[in-house]
Amino acid sequence: METLEEKYQQSLDWIYSWVDFSMKRHVDDTHRFFKLDRMNKLMELLGNPHESFPSVHVAGTKGKGSTSSFIATALQAAGYKVGLYTSPHLVDFRERIIINGQWISQEDLVSLTDELRPLTEIVKDTTTFELTTALAFLYFKQQKIDLAVLEVGLGGRLDATNVVNPLVSVITPISYDHMAVLGNTLTEIAYEKGGIIKPGRPLVIAPQVDEAMIELVHLATERNSPYTQVEKAFDYHEVSHSLSTQKIQVLRTDAPTLTKRDSLACKELDLSLPLLGHHQMENAVTALAALDELKRAGFKISRRAVQRGFRQVFWPARFELLRRKPPVVIDSAHNGDSMERLVETLDEYFPGKEFILIYGASADKELDTMLKTVIARVEMVVATQSIHPRAADSEELKKLIELYGKPVISFHRMEEALPEALRLAGKQKGIIVTGSIFIAAAARVVWAEMEAQKQIQETQEQNAPR
Repeated sequence: METLEEKYQQSLDWIYSWVDFSMKRHVDDTHRFFKLDRMNKLMELLGNPHESFPSVHVAGTKGKGSTSSFIATALQAAGYKVGLYTSPHLVDFRERIIINGQWISQEDLVSLTDELRPLTEIVKDTTTFELTTALAFLYFKQQKIDLAVLEVGLGGRLDATNVVNPLVSVITPISYDHMAVLGNTLTEIAYEKGGIIKPGRPLVIAPQVDEAMIELVHLATERNSPYTQVEKAFDYHEVSHSLSTQKIQVLRTDAPTLTKRDSLACKELDLSLPLLGHHQMENAVTALAALDELKRAGFKISRRAVQRGFRQVFWPARFELLRRKPPVVIDSAHNGDSMERLVETLDEYFPGKEFILIYGASADKELDTMLKTVIARVEMVVATQSIHPRAADSEELKKLIELYGKPVISFHRMEEALPEALRLAGKQKGIIVTGSIFIAAAARVVWAEMEAQKQIQETQEQNAPR
């Protein structure tokens, strides 16, 4: 008789057996697959589970996951049952589908996958992401959630999540990424991301470069969507920061007479954020703007709930410190813009500190753009790669990095790269691991294994006969 673990693995294998763009090294003419007719058909066959709960829909290039997590934890702190759908996962597939901080169980995932199997005989050429999204919607309906926070997978306009008609849409900062599918200009990319803007539904726009902002405002105006520009609607600044938290103060200023009905920050709101860096402050305020819209829609959210929720948010591999002294930092920066944010945060929290970079990236990313940004901040580089099919070969990365004149060595596996970087860093230099979410995840796993092994050795030494 098959065990639950075996059934779970078979379910994952089946989900991954369909068209999976996340596993493709390059997306070329296959972007013709990006359309909503299959997803609409799946929803119809399943009884439209996405219509059984209200939602917040979050698109953007950077900060989608963090912003979504801020919104979800605040709503949970306010007493609601909240579904959170994000991608990709760090280690376990079940991380993508969460209710009030708890991953979907293996048993539920197996059961829901079995429900989806026969539908793929009717809806041909479904994709892995479409099936995963349908599974999440089914699960959220089954569990009778109060609201879902949904992160777009890719783009927005033709993303599988874009079958929903959310209470509020949110667009986080837009930069260059996935140009083969989304376009080569920020206007084109903003048009795709702005595809989640729904007629008459409120929109929250995070701080943007002018080109992207102009397009988003144009789309919102065209669709009669009342919009909030976070930079114009709020005053916010850092009060203090440490390696465990940053304290910020927020005040909504876009109306002459604000009351509690209008905004959670109608008077100065003090927030403590476990996620570090100026960009996380922007993500938090963007989330606060979305919560204001939900409050206007009838959700009972208090200032205290927001403070408690934001204080408890956990979003790993985003400037996450695995060790403080000397620092070991992992970060999911995967394009030039997010790498700039990483360097800014390193300078803010570790001014003048020497770092060794462990670098791995996906082959379809702009490797030169990322390296130009981060290379000047590090003493040397350890090139490596994740086991993901899109991973750039570590030897090829080494050749590219050599052009920048920095010492570089390479290892095919994180299991070799991280211990060697730790040896080279000694007790003085820090280590930063970045380049993709997959390389950050690999480092997180290897670090946990090393720490577990260290504890075993220490226990054995303590218990050894003297």
